[in-house]
Amino acid sequence: MTPRFLPYALLLPATLFLLVFFLYPFVQIAVLAFSGPDGFTLQHVQTMTSHWKFGTALTNTIVLALIVVPIQLVMALSMATIVTKLRTGRSAILYIFTIPLGLSDLAAGIIWLAIFEQSGFLNSLLYGLGIIERPILFLGYQNIWVIFIAVVLAEVWRATAIVMVILVSGMGLIPKEYYEAAEVFGASPWKRFVKITLPMLRPSLQSALILRTLAAFEVFAVVIALGGTTLPVLMGETFQWQFALQDRNVASAYALVILAISVVSTLFFLRVLRVPKEARI
Repeated sequence: MTPRFLPYALLLPATLFLLVFFLYPFVQIAVLAFSGPDGFTLQHVQTMTSHWKFGTALTNTIVLALIVVPIQLVMALSMATIVTKLRTGRSAILYIFTIPLGLSDLAAGIIWLAIFEQSGFLNSLLYGLGIIERPILFLGYQNIWVIFIAVVLAEVWRATAIVMVILVSGMGLIPKEYYEAAEVFGASPWKRFVKITLPMLRPSLQSALILRTLAAFEVFAVVIALGGTTLPVLMGETFQWQFALQDRNVASAYALVILAISVVSTLFFLRVLRVPKEARI
């Protein structure tokens, strides 16, 4: 193969992957969402938006992302800084931090269900300490805010490690000479972090925030495990319309909403955290 065609040959597998697993399903979903027996229609979108759960599901999904992602970012930055500064035992600490990555979303949800349910660890602890006289139904429909908090805790515990791994990789690319020069000029650790680490981490922060925000918009298994349908989210409503209500047209409309807010958030992070070519290492 001539060098002229080599770049195109290397791009071919990724291009085929995107066409088969992204573009083709997207076209199918768009057709289902906007087509009916008589051709183009907005009836399925109107059915979705007029349903009483749509507004709640959209709000819950966005609020969940707005809470989970910043918490994960702060924790991941702290964990990555600790791992980077360690001289001994770094591999062991990194391994411990990344243990939750080996669990699926559903498994993480079941673990936290075992903590919050009536016969779970939290009730047993409170009863053993004499704080309560009988088990409390934390995850009942009367306590939606408790379910929300449980989902936040489960998501933070389960997925913070992936953000940390990305940031650790980014921190490893920052030249040590920058820190040494800043230390010579008397910069404090906090100032070195703000003036050197964060600016140089922008590409890694961009990737991590996009990845975690998209995953937060698609949260499903953890919510189902902890709250069932009591806490509506967009992905959960997509599942309900597709399999419980047997209406794939409305389910496709929900999928397009998830895609739309995902694209908007991605463009936002690409814009806010863009790195000029001349500023790259």
